[in-house]
Order: sequence, then structure tokens, then C-alpha cells
Amino acid sequence: MTTSLCIDLGNTRKKCAVFENGEIIDIIVLDEEEESINKLIEKYHPQKSILSSVIDHNIAIENILSKKTRFHKLTHLTKLPFTTPVSKPETIGADRLALAAAAVYFHHGRNNLVIGLGSCITYNFINKSNQFIGGSISPGMEMRFTSLHAYTAKLPKVTADWNFPLIGYDTKTNILSGVILGMAKEMDGIIQEYAEKYRNFNVLLTGGDAAYFARHLKSQIFADPELIFKGLYAISEFNDDDAKT
Repeated sequence: MTTSLCIDLGNTRKKCAVFENGEIIDIIVLDEEEESINKLIEKYHPQKSILSSVIDHNIAIENILSKKTRFHKLTHLTKLPFTTPVSKPETIGADRLALAAAAVYFHHGRNNLVIGLGSCITYNFINKSNQFIGGSISPGMEMRFTSLHAYTAKLPKVTADWNFPLIGYDTKTNILSGVILGMAKEMDGIIQEYAEKYRNFNVLLTGGDAAYFARHLKSQIFADPELIFKGLYAISEFNDDDAKT
């Protein structure tokens, strides 16, 4: 039995998925302290680990993982199951690389648009030749709620809720409708733009906020909130197999 830790340190969430023989058996919310990583290792005894980080994390985490597992830090120098023919591949976020890897792993040889819903919305396009050719970035749900509150005198800070009408009847429901439906229509519009250029492609929806939007999108999608972990696992296996040859 092979156990792997796939760690995602994002702006919104910091989590670790534990894989056993390719299947997720647990997902743990993390802090950035050495103690939490040591407890994970003591509990699951992983042979391998991979880290994706888009923040300035505690470097001691890497030291612990390096000493106690076959550790890989995801960067633009990582060997990937796709190519990145963009002008500055070093600027691609580790999270976006993991999402692209998941698309290639599960939908190899297809055009794939992966929409990641976290602090930002990222649109990541991987063509049927397994080339990550770019996409776009816009503010995420929490960022929009926060901005409405921070840049106005009287609008409240609203917490996300799936239960709201098209026509808001008070300030809260007006904001919910504007932010969540507005984002859904944005996504539908961008998907349509891709559809006009690429007739046959998959749309993969993922991220912590995905549940708020799947029901509002007109387009046919594959929703998987844990896609980034599956991409990290695929990259870890890809690099581990390469190291053995």
C-alpha cells in the first residue's frame, strides 16, 4: 500500500488530501505549523508527498516533508504531463498547473476548460494536444462580497448562501443575486466564447465555491471540488515514475 500526502496551500484554503493506492481516504484542513505536518506523518506514515503553494508559507514544512517522505514541490520546473507554450511559464500558479494536470489525466487528448473557484476565478485551457495555453483570471466570490462592503459606506459584508431569488427583496439577497448569478453568467459567457472557437471540449468546475454555481450554469459541466488534489497526485506519480527510470 502506497500513501501520499497532497498539500494545497491557497489564499483561501489550506488542506491536505491523503491518498492510498490512488484513492482519497481523507482531507484535512491545515495550519502552517510544523506540528500539524508532523501529526499527519505520524498518523498516515506516507511514503510520498507533494506541495502546491501560492502563498509565502512556512519553509519548515518543506524541510519536514523532505526528511520524512519522497517530497516534491510543484514549480514551473516540475516535469509535467503537458507542455506550457506561453511567454512566461514561470508565472503560472502552482494551483493552475495542478488543475491542468488533472484535466490531462482524466480527459487525455481532449480540449479542456478548467474553471477553478477560489479566491479568484481561474479559467485554464488545455487543448487536445495537451498544451496549457493560458486562460484568464477574475475576482472570486469572497473577494466580491468583501469589495462591496469595503468600498461602500453602508453595504454589509454578506456570507455566501445558495438560497436566494433572482430579484432580491432586501440588501442581502440583492447582493447574493448580483454576486453569485453575476459570476454564473460571467462563466456561461466565457464558456460560450470557447465553444465558438472549440466545438468539442470539456468544462471542469472545481474549487471550494463550486457548489454555489453548478446549479446556475447553463453549460454542461463536470463538477469535482477536489480536482486540484487529483492533479497533484497525478503530478507526484508522474515525477516519481520518472525518477525510478
